[in-house]
Amino acid sequence: MTYRKKMAAGNWKMNGHWAELSEVSTLLERHPNPACDVLLCPPATLLSRMSDMTVDGAVMTGGQDCHTDENGAHTGDIAASMLADAGADYVILGHSERRADHTEEDDDVRTKAKVALNAGLKVIICCGETLAEREAANTLDIIGGQLAGSIPDNVTGENMVVAYEPVWAIGTGKIPTLDQIGEVHDFIRAQLERRFGEGVGRSTRILYGGSVKAGNATEIFAVSNVDGALVGGASLKAGDFSPIIDALEASK
Repeated sequence: MTYRKKMAAGNWKMNGHWAELSEVSTLLERHPNPACDVLLCPPATLLSRMSDMTVDGAVMTGGQDCHTDENGAHTGDIAASMLADAGADYVILGHSERRADHTEEDDDVRTKAKVALNAGLKVIICCGETLAEREAANTLDIIGGQLAGSIPDNVTGENMVVAYEPVWAIGTGKIPTLDQIGEVHDFIRAQLERRFGEGVGRSTRILYGGSVKAGNATEIFAVSNVDGALVGGASLKAGDFSPIIDALEASK
């Protein structure tokens, strides 16, 4: 069986000021040597400062997006190399909020992933269906298409993580059934193995995201091919994120 180190990733989205960095200090105190990978992706304004706080490696940092170009006249955007320069280890790409709010397509995500990998970053590539697509029984077709279109060819189990986030479960308090989560994660694993072979397919971590919290983390982490979580609102407070890390460390 291929070993995949579990990951608890937190996406702060458009939340957080310098004062909230105290939550990172608390998290570091509670998890000085975590048994799983812990990643926080704050807004770009906090990335450098947070990276300085986590230089010991107990917590990694990442960006929430990057541009398709390496540099240039793109006011307000941020390049992958800038994220790396600010101390980031990872970047989240293809999040449903980016796809919806900025009309990002699979090709955009794929191009961003190539640029990010070239900059030395690891990528978390997100996929997920809307409620309408779920109700139309199109979930696996949607996920398969997003994986095929969003993931570049030069990925490995070391430089890529896939996150399944059903759009209708993000921030709503609703979650798919455990069987539904397992079906999609098993499907993603099979798709990765089919395209990249067993080495990459079995070593790539697949995270679940969508209203993950302390109360449901343990049962979600017991589902087949769930290697951790991409957490939104519950990652903003150490008191909420810490129990999720505990649950992941205790999972098998």
